[in-house]
Amino acid sequence: MNTAPILLVEDNPDDVELTCIGFKRANIHNEVIVVQDGREAIDYFTGCGKFSGKPHGTLPSLIVLDLNLPRVSGIELLKWIRQDPRTRFVPTVVLTTSSHERDVLDSYIAGTNGYVQKPIGFDEFQATAGRMGMFWLQLNMAPEMV
Repeated sequence: MNTAPILLVEDNPDDVELTCIGFKRANIHNEVIVVQDGREAIDYFTGCGKFSGKPHGTLPSLIVLDLNLPRVSGIELLKWIRQDPRTRFVPTVVLTTSSHERDVLDSYIAGTNGYVQKPIGFDEFQATAGRMGMFWLQLNMAPEMV
């Protein structure tokens, strides 16, 4: 099992809490690093902004991102992730409220590994987050990061 942190790119504090609870209930103990928009995620990878002076060599084992984010959208961030040689192969899953076919298509074109629509109910949301984490962290075989 991969023990590197999970990067959660989400601007809704309730969704952050439900996702983290889902991970814990699924016995996922990876540290969850939360950033509120795509710009903060880029800062995390580049050691800028609030991550200035902090080590930025550890890649996350999983990136979970919302599409509708302030400053830099989820699609823009996904394109940035796939263009950077260090992050290109990090499993990245879109977790969003959108069920629009255009958003699904744009996400896959930009390089997402999966697209999950956020459930409405609290229990279902937590269960979905847990199943998603279990698959990507425990069952999926990812390439070694260089």
